Amino acid sequence: MAEAAKTISDSQRRIRNRRIRSTIIRYIVLILVGFIMIYPLIWMIGATFKDNAEIFTSMNPFPKNPTLQGYKDAMENYGGSINIWKAMLNTYTYVIPQVIFTVVSCTLTAYGFSRFEFKGRNLMFTIMLAMLFLPQVVLNVPQYIMYNKWGWIGSEYYLPLIVPTLFATESYFVFMLVQFLRNIPRDLDEAAKIDGCNAFQILVKIIVPMLMPAIVSVALFKFMWSSNDFLGPLLYVNKPAKYPATIFVKLSMDSDAGFNWNRVLATSLISIIPNITVFFLAQNQFVDGISAGGVKG
Repeated sequence: MAEAAKTISDSQRRIRNRRIRSTIIRYIVLILVGFIMIYPLIWMIGATFKDNAEIFTSMNPFPKNPTLQGYKDAMENYGGSINIWKAMLNTYTYVIPQVIFTVVSCTLTAYGFSRFEFKGRNLMFTIMLAMLFLPQVVLNVPQYIMYNKWGWIGSEYYLPLIVPTLFATESYFVFMLVQFLRNIPRDLDEAAKIDGCNAFQILVKIIVPMLMPAIVSVALFKFMWSSNDFLGPLLYVNKPAKYPATIFVKLSMDSDAGFNWNRVLATSLISIIPNITVFFLAQNQFVDGISAGGVKG
């Protein structure tokens, strides 16, 4: 009996030791991969405090002779009509409406496709999915001609950037929300109807609260995509005073006379801080929305 107990004890000890070694190895691998992934951002932050010579001669993210000149230059006006703060204000002047209108329009469209039977629904849904394979560059010329005829180019209110989001033009978001809605039982809709709710009340009181993780994912995706959009503002914004941050960063780069990279990196870092902040504040719901939306009910 004593030998059997000793054998069992040794076996449990070996199993425990293997688990500890496996855990240590996993954490070491995760730390290394995480460091490799975050190193460019760490280096970028450090490079904002370096001069050009040190930026191009050192991989060390920590500056040897720190300087704030990059941030001082980043605050300068360009043409006397725009600076980094005005550019960021311009950016979120159209980004926030884009996010709100995209969430509302895509939610309504996904609700219609997933909960209502109507003639041509399957054909319309198929056409919408086909739009996922159509690159935006193909649409730029006809859209520009159309907006130009309507007098929207150079609009004070960024109409070419905001108005399309009222019509659920982001097919990917509609598809993602439809997938998520398939996981919500229709029995809840029937129970709400028995209690006297109409279709709109069911959407607001039943569907939207359960759809919130996916809605947060849609909002985050749209927020990041719109904030980083360069081609759209370049096509439709023609006044320097109305330029967003993406174009302002390009303005800070003078390829003819040369430029200080610490200024470019400082400007870029300031412009992405809101994106990083918003993402980390909503990352839990973002992950929940992505994972749940990929499961077909």
